[in-house]
Amino acid sequence: MAHPDTAPHFPSGKPKVVVTRHLIPSVEQRMSELFDVVLNPDDVPMTREELIAAMQDCDVLVPTVTDRIDAEMIAGAGDRLRLIASFGAGTEHIDLAAAAARKIIVTNTPGVFTDDTADLAMAGIIGVPRRIREGTALVRRGEWTGWAPSGLLGRKLGGKVLGIVGMGRIGQAVAHRARAFGLQVAYYNRKQLPQAVESMLGARFVSDLDTLIAEADILTLHCPLTAETRGMIDARRIALMKPGASIINTARGELIDQEALIAALQSGHLAGAGLDVYPDEPNVDKRLIEHPNVMTLPHIGSATTEGREASGEKVVANIQFWVNGHRPPDQVLTALVG
Repeated sequence: MAHPDTAPHFPSGKPKVVVTRHLIPSVEQRMSELFDVVLNPDDVPMTREELIAAMQDCDVLVPTVTDRIDAEMIAGAGDRLRLIASFGAGTEHIDLAAAAARKIIVTNTPGVFTDDTADLAMAGIIGVPRRIREGTALVRRGEWTGWAPSGLLGRKLGGKVLGIVGMGRIGQAVAHRARAFGLQVAYYNRKQLPQAVESMLGARFVSDLDTLIAEADILTLHCPLTAETRGMIDARRIALMKPGASIINTARGELIDQEALIAALQSGHLAGAGLDVYPDEPNVDKRLIEHPNVMTLPHIGSATTEGREASGEKVVANIQFWVNGHRPPDQVLTALVG
């Protein structure tokens, strides 16, 4: 039971909640029942100025991973803003140290998109070596002349090395799927997984990232964006990759030096890439779009009805726990930042 002195108080009896993007109807309906909520039915992304104005006049802000909440915005937030209940697992779009300094709680929605994102990563892991995009385009242009023994040859998956960078929930889910396709799974992570987990996944730990990159026929990225990981797949590391290898990225676009990636694709050093994220979304470099074997997807790794509903339910639960004076279940440990 919440203590009366720890539960927040609201003049209207309900917290004022500002939601920055349009969520699925069932989630918005539940929010409308529980909170004094301001929704965004047009789904137009809020400008920085609009976010600042909202933060000065609400108790809870519900941003998404594309809303940048920096230290200056947090410093200028109104005194009533006590919770940022983000929709999505990522938190790099929020200055957590600034939020901690203002004693603003930050929550996220981890775990709900694991399988959905892993499924999409597998689409790239399968689709790029087998030249799926190129084949689809050939048929749609009406240029396919029929089956040929040497037509549109790709690379088989069985026996190839899948290098996984980042072995958290999503990385492990990808490893689990990849094993069924006969891929040899090797991974790089800050910490080695327990031997029992490695055995279950059929995964081999590689302690040096450069070594993993050089071994991989297919490299897939599943790590968070931090100061250390930004641009980690640069020209030097791409040069280490096998000729004809491919890169899959469903994590964050900024993990890869895009110019280096494009150069390697254009030179033929890399056979292709499967990309769901980009460094300057929603802008996608036309050289990536024009390359015949680059799968360019519109950041849909988590885009399932079930996943988005579950994420919204987590947001509602985090807010309600806080309203009742309890620690939200998905509170980000801002005290560890900095």
